[in-house]
Amino acid sequence: MTTTLLNADLHCHSVVSDGTLTPEQLAARAHANGVQLWALTDHDEIGGQQRAAAAARALGLPYLTGVEISVTFIGTTVHIVGLGFDASDTALAQGLAATRGGRGARAQEMAAQLAAAGIAGAYEGALRYVGNPELISRTHFARYLVEIGACQDTNEVFRRFLTEGKPGFVPHRWAALGDAVRWIRNAGGLAVIAHPARYRFSPNEEYALFSEFQQHGGQGVEVVTGSHSVAEYATYAAMAQEFGLAASRGSDFHSPQESHTDLGRLPPLPTGLTPVWQLLADRIQ
Repeated sequence: MTTTLLNADLHCHSVVSDGTLTPEQLAARAHANGVQLWALTDHDEIGGQQRAAAAARALGLPYLTGVEISVTFIGTTVHIVGLGFDASDTALAQGLAATRGGRGARAQEMAAQLAAAGIAGAYEGALRYVGNPELISRTHFARYLVEIGACQDTNEVFRRFLTEGKPGFVPHRWAALGDAVRWIRNAGGLAVIAHPARYRFSPNEEYALFSEFQQHGGQGVEVVTGSHSVAEYATYAAMAQEFGLAASRGSDFHSPQESHTDLGRLPPLPTGLTPVWQLLADRIQ
């Protein structure tokens, strides 16, 4: 699996974190959409990996284990995707459990802020959308605000609530970058910077992220992803080459109703890059 033309989708979410489909439904959707290599990358959680791998195997769909780890870097939440690791690794599981641990108290504080803004019952409402209460997140609150008619869609929610300076925003201190990369590497996996254009770093801050990530042993960057523009594909293809990183590709699919990009519907990686799946060939299930 060396070609950049491979229809790999190595970034998506199930009900185990903040998606709306089960691992089995995602596997079926990926297969139906022509995905040739798939990974489920739930936030800070690997509880869906066995189900995803089994569903993929039943469909004859090549599979890589995956996770998306929340990291705090210079005061900003950054996501690091891990691919091709041993899902039974104890240190990785313990690190992810510690990262998830702060979400409950944070969610209660978010609900208190929303109540002060006139939206009652947000914690209980958000819980209805949560497959795993340990992973309650802004997305679950956003779905509740749409349900009660406070906003028309989740895009409006994030314009009016739950973002910095708006009601319901509570920052959370996640894992350190080095810890996340180390957990992935020590479990035999490969670490990837997820959707780098989303962080809105200055050029110096972005350079610092890539440099430190590489120093910790990170090996990949998402070049083609659902939130990147065509111009950003080229920008991060160049960054991959500058830092000697392999290139990844993933839709970041969460839900048929909410996601702009469906599983398997991204353009190919730009030419001249090393695809992450080339480095992970021996870990594909």
